[in-house]
Amino acid sequence: MLGRCSHEFSWPRRTGDGDYYQVCLLCAAEYKYDWKTMRRTERVDRSKAEPAEEEKSSARTRVRATPWVPRARRLKLDLPLRYRVKSLGEWHGGTIDNLSQSGVLFRGPQSLPENTMVEMIFNMPEEISGQTNSTVLCQGRIIRAKESNKAAKDASKGKPGLIAASILDYIFLHPSKLR
Repeated sequence: MLGRCSHEFSWPRRTGDGDYYQVCLLCAAEYKYDWKTMRRTERVDRSKAEPAEEEKSSARTRVRATPWVPRARRLKLDLPLRYRVKSLGEWHGGTIDNLSQSGVLFRGPQSLPENTMVEMIFNMPEEISGQTNSTVLCQGRIIRAKESNKAAKDASKGKPGLIAASILDYIFLHPSKLR
C-alpha cells in the first residue's frame, strides 16, 4: 500500500472536446468520467498521448502540458496570531480563519498592501506539527487584503479586515523567545 493514494475526487470537469473527467484532489491523477453511469472509467495518462492526437485536439482546444494541481488542503481554525511588516513596527493581533501548507487566511485590524513582506507568530495546530504548543515565526507575503464590509466606517473601532498571506519560510520558536 506504500505510495498508493486513497483518492478524493473533484466534481467532474469537462474538456474542450466535450468529454468529462475527474481529478484526485490528493495526487492529481485524472480519470475519464461517464455521466450516464455516473462512474469513473479509466485513468488518463497525459504522458503517453500520441503526437498526432495532440495536434488534432489542439486545433479544437489547447492540450494541457501538465496535470491539474489541486489547491492545498486547508484547516479551518480560530487561532490567535500576531503579525507585522517584516522587521518593522509593532505587532498587531489577529485571528486565523484557515491555514494550509502554502498560506494563511486571517483577520486583523491593520490592513497591508499586496506584496508586503510580513512576519506572523502563531501556534501551529497539532494536526500539522504533530505536537502541542508549537509556536512558529513565519515569513510571508501578502497576497490580498480586503476590508470588512463596515471596516471603512468602523476603522476607528478596529474592526478586522480579511488578509491572505503566502508562507515563504518558518521556524519553530523556543518558549524562552516568546516575550
